[in-house]
Amino acid sequence: MAISLDGLASKLDTTAIINALMDVEKIPRTLLSAKSDDRKVVISHLQSLNTALQDLFTRAKTAAGPTALAQVSATSSDASVTVTPSAGVAPMSTQILVDRVATAHSVVSAAYTALPGSPPVLTVEDATGALVEVHPTSGSPADVARALTAAGVGISASAVAAGVDGGGAPVFRLQLTATETGAAGTFRVYLGDAAAVSAGTASDLAAEPGAAVVTPGADAQIRLWAGTAAEQTVTSAGNVFTDLFPGIDVTVSAPTAAPVTLTVAPDAAARTKAASELVTQIAAIMTTIAKGSSATPATSSGQNTTLGVFTGDSTVRALRQGLANAVQYPVDGRSPSTIGISFDRDGVLSFDEDAFATALAEDPAAVEAMFTGIAGRVQDVAAQYSDKYDGLLTARITGQQDEVSRIADQLERWDVRLDQRRATLERTYAAMETMLSRLQSQSSYLTSQLDGLSSGSDS
Repeated sequence: MAISLDGLASKLDTTAIINALMDVEKIPRTLLSAKSDDRKVVISHLQSLNTALQDLFTRAKTAAGPTALAQVSATSSDASVTVTPSAGVAPMSTQILVDRVATAHSVVSAAYTALPGSPPVLTVEDATGALVEVHPTSGSPADVARALTAAGVGISASAVAAGVDGGGAPVFRLQLTATETGAAGTFRVYLGDAAAVSAGTASDLAAEPGAAVVTPGADAQIRLWAGTAAEQTVTSAGNVFTDLFPGIDVTVSAPTAAPVTLTVAPDAAARTKAASELVTQIAAIMTTIAKGSSATPATSSGQNTTLGVFTGDSTVRALRQGLANAVQYPVDGRSPSTIGISFDRDGVLSFDEDAFATALAEDPAAVEAMFTGIAGRVQDVAAQYSDKYDGLLTARITGQQDEVSRIADQLERWDVRLDQRRATLERTYAAMETMLSRLQSQSSYLTSQLDGLSSGSDS
């Protein structure tokens, strides 16, 4: 049976032969490419581990500080008074009486169709007695309001419709409000220039018939230890008393009829949570390393044992041991297990919140000293391995990346070599086909000549 082949003379499948030969030639290149892919997977996992380690460094640095376990909770016996403590403030309890809250000075003028003057001149006097002239473009209340607002004198002004006058013309009032609360924001607005104000001939807009001071500007005022010999009055231009006690801000929103009890106390739950979060983050990194370093054995014949991405990596193994030592070594002769930080029989780091809370209640200073000591050691290990300049893990990643770059160069050279090899094989088989074609032509010619000779002899 005839078989269709692509060899013109040899009838051989030369394309398949060349491809088969090239597959053999490509074996080293294929192995090299697989090695590059493996290194890229390792780099990806190392980079993820390094990122997690940098996050751990940041948290450990905070945990090693003096306020790591200094969380406090603040309470007030009245909802109109709130307490905002800073981290690490000392516990305290006191009472305050709110006499008044801070108000912004506000004035409403009499009703005008237009302020007298073409255009009018107004003078603003602030709480210190300083005078500033304001020159509106016209006497319309809207233009006057815009000019006062834009003058930068601490006043927000607006024109408010107030009906019509006897002739049916619309009239307006000017509502003037200080942009800041407190006594320092009080003001007076005069119709007239500064000279008229100094001479006493300018008219005060708030003193005219139909005008009024709606709200006098006043500071907020509270009293500490009200009703005792130690009573102390404290004022604030705003309703926030910053650092009323060291590191503690108090905000008031309404006067109180009775003293309000303010309490700042240690927050055991928040402190336990802070410790738990650090230990959990360390445990997560160690678990990641453990999983990446384990091997999966073959379960049946023909299967291969699968190695973890970190299997045999001494740098990663040393990192895990460094973290373990930082967590489990004693601090000032005391084991971290006394505050609930320990490893179980499988080498998994765990945190016992109940044990930590109990130890914290018994001796807060000792627990804080131990926790900050552990955090400081973890911070050192994290810095040693994840520093972006000379970290051991950073160097490991850089080394792997350099190797991938070298392999890429080798693969490029292999591609050139294989292209040349294919071209050589194609030329060789093409030459073979040409030679066979010539030999076949010669054979046909000789055969025909011999046939001719045989026919002559027979005759």
